[in-house]
Amino acid sequence: MADKLVDGETNNFGDPKKLALLEEDNHEPSQSVSPAALSLSAEPMAVDEEEEKPPSFEQPILEHELVTGDEDQQQALKRKRSSSLEEDREPKLESKDEFKGTVVPAIPAQLVYCNLKSGICYDVRMRYHCKIVTTAMDYVDPHPEDPRRIYRIYKAIAEAGLITDPTLQGAEDLGPLMKKVPVREATLEEILLVHSPAHLDFIASTVSMSREDLIRETEKGDSIYLSNDSYLAAKLSCGGAIEICRAVVERKVNNGIAIVRPPGHHAEPGIPGGFCLFSNVAVAAKVMLKEYPETVRRILILDWDVHHGNGTQRAFLDDPRVLYISLHRHENGTFYPGTPFGGHRVVGEGAGKGYSVNVAWSHPAMGDGDYIYAFDNVVMPIAMEFDPDLVIISAGFDAAEGDVMGGCLVTPNGYGYMTHMLKSLAKGHLAVVLEGGYNLSAISKSALAVTKVLLGDPPGMPRTKVPSSYAVRDVRDVIRTHSAYWDCLKPSYHALKENLNGRPNERIDDMVRSYQAKQFYAQYGLTPLPVLKNNNPGLISMEGQILALPNVHSKDTVVVIVHDTPDVWGSVDPVLGTISTRDSSVVDSSEKLIKYAVESRKFGVIDVTIPDEYDCEDNDEESYSLQLCAQETCLYLWDNYIEYFDAKNVIFLGVGKSYCGIVHLAGHREIRRRTCAIISFVDSHTSLKAIVPIIDEFTTEWFYRSSLIFTANDHIAWDQNINPRKPRRKFGRVIRSDAVGLAHVVDERFQEATEFINDALDEDEEIPDE
Repeated sequence: MADKLVDGETNNFGDPKKLALLEEDNHEPSQSVSPAALSLSAEPMAVDEEEEKPPSFEQPILEHELVTGDEDQQQALKRKRSSSLEEDREPKLESKDEFKGTVVPAIPAQLVYCNLKSGICYDVRMRYHCKIVTTAMDYVDPHPEDPRRIYRIYKAIAEAGLITDPTLQGAEDLGPLMKKVPVREATLEEILLVHSPAHLDFIASTVSMSREDLIRETEKGDSIYLSNDSYLAAKLSCGGAIEICRAVVERKVNNGIAIVRPPGHHAEPGIPGGFCLFSNVAVAAKVMLKEYPETVRRILILDWDVHHGNGTQRAFLDDPRVLYISLHRHENGTFYPGTPFGGHRVVGEGAGKGYSVNVAWSHPAMGDGDYIYAFDNVVMPIAMEFDPDLVIISAGFDAAEGDVMGGCLVTPNGYGYMTHMLKSLAKGHLAVVLEGGYNLSAISKSALAVTKVLLGDPPGMPRTKVPSSYAVRDVRDVIRTHSAYWDCLKPSYHALKENLNGRPNERIDDMVRSYQAKQFYAQYGLTPLPVLKNNNPGLISMEGQILALPNVHSKDTVVVIVHDTPDVWGSVDPVLGTISTRDSSVVDSSEKLIKYAVESRKFGVIDVTIPDEYDCEDNDEESYSLQLCAQETCLYLWDNYIEYFDAKNVIFLGVGKSYCGIVHLAGHREIRRRTCAIISFVDSHTSLKAIVPIIDEFTTEWFYRSSLIFTANDHIAWDQNINPRKPRRKFGRVIRSDAVGLAHVVDERFQEATEFINDALDEDEEIPDE
């Protein structure tokens, strides 16, 4: 019988009569149960009047009743008998004394995330920092870093009922949901953990500067403004970031948000910039590592401001205790702060290699689906492997939909969703610190969505769930770079630098180019064109990358083809990253153009391959750039070869991102007299290149008349939400193809391109030489 009882029940059946009854219950169904036996169970049991009384068994259930009735009746009788027996098995205690022992004592709830409120930092004195008014336009068009930014966020949180502060002045008791974390001024010692004494002295000197000096320093600075209250506001902003982190670490609050300004992530150790005076998050992280060495050993700083946090990254460039991940518009270093420092190849220095992760967007208009894709494939895998003790969000909201400066499309639900994912790290130790965001409506809605998630509200559904092709490629670049440092990224791309013999592995693009050189020599007679070494950092070693016909210098018409490395289509093993050679192939869009020029028209040909990647020293801010290499290569070819050729007509053909080198050449050299056509084929992830003429104002119009720029059907230039107008003339004569993919664009527009070349040559022959 004991095996039919759950653990603990046998202790409640000490009465021999009860045990006897239970043994009687084990009899086969064919045996009847006597009323006398059933009555034994009722004698020692006291039944509460409010309880449902057990069914009466004055009449025994006879065997023939189980046999002769219909099925419904039989089932009813069985259920009746079963329920009665279950009632008899229930232990009924006559008094509390009969309870012999405690199985599970009353203990506090074993929860990390309970009973505590979320913290909030806000101080009206930070609004005193404002731009000195010098013209009437300062009233009509205020500076983007508007003092009202923090007020509007705090007001939105109050209007949502998350805090109780009728005057919006920073009440002490904010209600049942959020707890005020007092703001204080950061100390000099804390600020000097990140910034140089000279930097601190300069900001401190603004307190006593004259109006004229403040205006002059504002004009000299890198996108900053200064006033006599700037030093106080900067110390409060920095101190607020420290205190919200301290409150989270000490478990005074579950998590928290610091509504502070001026922002901080652009302030480098020795210079302010980008509206930032002190690097708030960097100082807060340094203080936590110093003051809580036993509980805070690793910190994740997640920066989703649309601009790269160059100051924060530089503060921890060689520190493996801090993992800095930034999602920002980069666009090959052309978006503010406008340096290569925010590129995906910058991974840290020394012991900090791999701890700087830049998800650098190559295009604007990135939305929820793009950011969530980066979180799923880069941010969360690396963060979970890093296993931080504290997470700090550098929460700039200038990637929000409606922020003109940011030019992205992240919704409040998107910010909430990202916050929800980050809450799963570091046992919920999460501090949100305000950075940028310059649309007052967008910033307040976005910050409110984040605050609701901090309080435990589930995030809303992001507007878009599918990433753009630009995001997929940008994230792929990050995975490829950081797979050398993080195990979680290796299954999709295992960065092997050496083979089993200890020698560097052969790169596929080098092998493809070597094969091409051999084939082009055998088929067309193309041979390598020497490139003399020089000190130009943009002109890398192009050995074997430039091929030409031996008699190209004497041809009347020369075709210069500048293209990217050929694409490799293949099947990739998802674990090892190896490519199936049987199922893979090389797709070279430029070979069709070479065949036309050499075999069909007998032109002279120069074929130039611009590598997508090139091995440079780690963390070199002048690291390899395809665009720079294409520009410098085209200038080099013109200055050292083409200008001395006998050719009367020069035709430039560009394929892929490398076509930007041709456009650069057209704006920086006088090529109009001999160049009759510029034709380029552009896929969806290649930005259009505008000509920047330095010769005269007529160059742009000539470029428009002499060019054809064929783009893929899904190119961003045709997205009405981003570019409501057609591409301007400075981009050349841009034509939208029906095809998607570079190879397909070349195939579709090949005939149109050759007809344009023929027409240009015919027109040139009709014009007599001077």
